[in-house]
Amino acid sequence: MEQMVNVYFYGKKYQVPADLTIMTALEYAGYTLVRGVGCRHGFCGACTTIYRIKGKNELHTCLACQTQVQEGMYIARIPYFPTDKRTYSIEDLKANQEVMMSLYPEIYACIGCNACTKACTQSLKVMQYIAYAQRGDFKACAEESFDCVSCGCCSVRCPAGISHPMVGMLARRLNGKYLTPEAEHLNNRVAEINEGKFDEAMKDMMTKPIDEIKELYNTREIEK
Repeated sequence: MEQMVNVYFYGKKYQVPADLTIMTALEYAGYTLVRGVGCRHGFCGACTTIYRIKGKNELHTCLACQTQVQEGMYIARIPYFPTDKRTYSIEDLKANQEVMMSLYPEIYACIGCNACTKACTQSLKVMQYIAYAQRGDFKACAEESFDCVSCGCCSVRCPAGISHPMVGMLARRLNGKYLTPEAEHLNNRVAEINEGKFDEAMKDMMTKPIDEIKELYNTREIEK
């Protein structure tokens, strides 16, 4: 007999195996997931969930596909965690401090409470990368926010109403577009592709069985 724990989905009690994630426990309990489910491996940020433990008042945020159920866990999910995405063309922007003041002025209302960092499902230093964005240090902001999956947990907990994932995304776009030096070897490879240098190799690849393609990928020579 598997070890079972008592959990509560939307207020209703269920017994589920203790080794399940919240997402698989929901399915075990009979729920069909049509929203708030994506990659199932912690990369897409679609399965953001709120929970608390019975007898404790503190609310926790997590990714349902990565968080194991616990005894007495009260779980509630919403279709998505909204963030305020501004519309812009990266071609029309400049990598200066004014761009953040124009598009996301609310970052300057940050009170330094660090609730965003505490809520982050990826354990990122969210408040720190917002501070970099305030100073116009987009390279540092891009690096600090690189692993963000845009789940929105940080924004939900922010008293200043900052859309942290969108700020990080803008910083990464500005960094990639304007601050990072061009990779000459990449430009050369794109030119070779456009010239048709790899057309025959691609045709040959398309005829191979999937297991052989996987083996070729796993044993490939990685350029330094």
